[in-house]
Amino acid sequence: MASTRREFLAGAATATVLAHVAAQEKQVAGEIPKRPLGRTGVQVSILCLGGWHIGWIRDDNEAIRIMHAAIDQGITFFDNAWEYHDGRSEELMGRALSIGGRRHKVFLMTKCCGRDAKTARQHLEDSLRRLRTEVIDLWQFHEINYDNDPEWLLERGALAEGIKAKKEGKVRFLGFTGHKSPHIHLALLDKFDWDTVQMPINVCDYFYRSFLHQVVPLCQKRGIGVIGMKSLGGGSNGNGRLVVEKVCSAEEARRFALSQPISSLVVGIDSMEVLKQDLAVARNFRPMSQEEIQALLQRVRPVAGDGRHERFKSTQFYDSTYHRRQHYLTEEAVRGRG
Repeated sequence: MASTRREFLAGAATATVLAHVAAQEKQVAGEIPKRPLGRTGVQVSILCLGGWHIGWIRDDNEAIRIMHAAIDQGITFFDNAWEYHDGRSEELMGRALSIGGRRHKVFLMTKCCGRDAKTARQHLEDSLRRLRTEVIDLWQFHEINYDNDPEWLLERGALAEGIKAKKEGKVRFLGFTGHKSPHIHLALLDKFDWDTVQMPINVCDYFYRSFLHQVVPLCQKRGIGVIGMKSLGGGSNGNGRLVVEKVCSAEEARRFALSQPISSLVVGIDSMEVLKQDLAVARNFRPMSQEEIQALLQRVRPVAGDGRHERFKSTQFYDSTYHRRQHYLTEEAVRGRG
């Protein structure tokens, strides 16, 4: 009886989510759908081009060509961070957006790694210069992965600096990111009226330290834009952990994430081929049915409950070098990033 009740409640919750996704969707035939970014009044493409993978491409011209193609094909939300590839990602993106007036076609997000006011301001000014822009549309505090990060943001002044930058017109909206644990997100959500929050959204998350269950409902209630990431367990289409380990296909993983009540999904695009694959998923997107979702969850459940496919939650190997040092981890731990 208990099992039947749980299945009924899960099915009812899934139906509610699917109805919400359908209601939020804004799509013109053949184009990338858009959704509202929480209560900001901004509509963003359901795919967001990830800055880390763009900086991983060795050929600058190819990286710029991919970004231009993404914009031309309707991806209007771009992600980045101050620390990605020691600033190379931001510099490349700044070059790409400065060509042909493309900056004005993109909702631009980057992230601050500092926790104190002075460092946060330095990161902001560095990002503005590298991205060749006068304003960052969305500035997020990066990798809120440690239990004391929420306290540090307030006590050391980084959040106050973000509020100041918003008043100055250098930043339009404020948010934060993290991939470690829902309880850390919940702690920071209670400290400020955030515009956005970025978090892992994937089929394994449903069963393990679940942001989908614990954080997304609160964001919905408060009108906070949810930005999903790590839909493949990390990586791009060809090397995503869920795909490599044959947990599910890249298309299933993307569709599952996009069938949740999120505003946009950050995707790692490191080649023109991957861009084409992700564009096809977005253009042809239709929310998974309740039956499809339940079938996928049942298939994944045996390997999802212990974190083996979400090592960014269960280990520190995926925390950035900058943030490990910030939290006084040893050089041996820093070099252990996997």
